[in-house]
Amino acid sequence: MADGAITSLKSRVSETEWQTRVELAALYRLVALHGWDDMIFTHISARVPGPETHFLINPYGYYFEEITASSLIKVDLDGNIVQETTDFINPAGFTIHSAIHGAREDAHFVIHLHTVAGVGVAAQKEGLLPIGQNACLLQHQVAYHGYEGLALNHDERERLVADLGDKPLMLLRNHGTLAVGRTAAQAWVGMFFLERACAQQIAALSGGREHVLFAPEAAQEETRQQGGGVGFVSALAWPGALRMLDRKSPGYDV
Repeated sequence: MADGAITSLKSRVSETEWQTRVELAALYRLVALHGWDDMIFTHISARVPGPETHFLINPYGYYFEEITASSLIKVDLDGNIVQETTDFINPAGFTIHSAIHGAREDAHFVIHLHTVAGVGVAAQKEGLLPIGQNACLLQHQVAYHGYEGLALNHDERERLVADLGDKPLMLLRNHGTLAVGRTAAQAWVGMFFLERACAQQIAALSGGREHVLFAPEAAQEETRQQGGGVGFVSALAWPGALRMLDRKSPGYDV
């Protein structure tokens, strides 16, 4: 269990691993700041640069607002912890994240959440609807995976990966949201837009669907064509997100 006593690993890991640890810790803190965490549950992971197939994930029992670069745990694709630590990981987090990291070369960062709005839309038969601009930007980038219970069965990994395909975003039915990125910035911006789209959909449908306007099909297609600059947008947004963390949740980078 977390006791708050974290010894810095900065001098004991490579420079590239440390940078990945800092960026991953920042993602955890950003999720907490936006109120998207689920107590000690859900996970965000990152592939460790280098020849080994290792990735970083949160220690089970820590709140997201407590995560630091040094508190993250390094594991292999079989779920074995490959660093000295007294902490442990949640096997459900390992199942989902190891599947994606193992199958997708571009899956350097993976975010999985259980937000109210995200689960709400994931539980709707039609999934994400073209109600707002965010949804129109993302619809063609969102995959779907059916609910199979707590993610403890390793057999589910093949089905999850097949359903995700090459898309960067996913709605896990009755479960939550997921975003994949080559960078922390891409994963963060993708998840931000997806969560915002889900919240807008829940708000729009709260009064019933009868009088809700869907975006015209021509406008949906135009928005899809206009939405190809995620890398550019994420590169602009990420430094600001880190500045916000420095003001509101300092200490993630230790």
